[in-house]
Amino acid sequence: MQIVILNNGVEMPILGFGVWQIPDADECEQSVYEALKAGYRLIDTAAAYVNEEAVGRAIKRSGLPREELFITTKLWVQDAGYERTKKAFAKSLERLQLDYLDLYLIHQPFGDIYGSWRAMEELYREGKIRAIGVSNFEPGRLVDLILHNEITPAVNQIETHPFFQQVECAQVMKEYNVQLESWGPLAQGKNNIFQNEVLITLAEKHHKSVAQVILRWLTQRGVVAIPKSTHKDRIIENFNIFDFELTQEDMDTIATLDTKKSLFLSKNDPEVVKQFANWKLDI
Repeated sequence: MQIVILNNGVEMPILGFGVWQIPDADECEQSVYEALKAGYRLIDTAAAYVNEEAVGRAIKRSGLPREELFITTKLWVQDAGYERTKKAFAKSLERLQLDYLDLYLIHQPFGDIYGSWRAMEELYREGKIRAIGVSNFEPGRLVDLILHNEITPAVNQIETHPFFQQVECAQVMKEYNVQLESWGPLAQGKNNIFQNEVLITLAEKHHKSVAQVILRWLTQRGVVAIPKSTHKDRIIENFNIFDFELTQEDMDTIATLDTKKSLFLSKNDPEVVKQFANWKLDI
């Protein structure tokens, strides 16, 4: 497995397995178990996904040494703030049946993120988290957090796929040595991504699937990707992307697909901010 080295020296696999939208506990556990069997070592979950317990069971069931794994979870908006972050972190560890996390992220850029960050800095210094970071932070919010705190986020996990390539964001993150991690690397199937003629042509050229071409494109950019699937064959397929390489011409061709627009919610939309503020979860 190829790795990236975070700004604190921690090694992170460049390809992982995500569990967003796998709410069924048995299905989630089995999918994570199959991913671990296939060779994935980075598993990405979140309190808001309501499947941390299933992920924890799969990890335990795999029998893999803890030090071989890289486990990420995230802090939800309703738990923002210093004290609530400490409590939410402890609950996540309990649900995952772990003694420490490899990466803990602020899930959304809303609420008392500065109180949360202070708590996460303390947990990091105590050795309970190997790296701390954020998710869904646009460049301005990210730089503001960096400039007003002691520890720079190791990772920013943002929507990144062929239709929204985040080139400008990547430049800002590179300046501050923050690792870009893609959520929705396959655009959750939107815009008929698997039927896109450009991607199909490249897939045929390399005798690979469209999904494999996309994941290879991301990792060749140095972007960490966390595809999700509940199908064993696709889980295995998505992992097998390191036996071929896209040419610069291929990379340039994929670059033409960039619309520079999100396929999901804008975090700058006031109505979206209200929606997240009122989004209370039973976690």
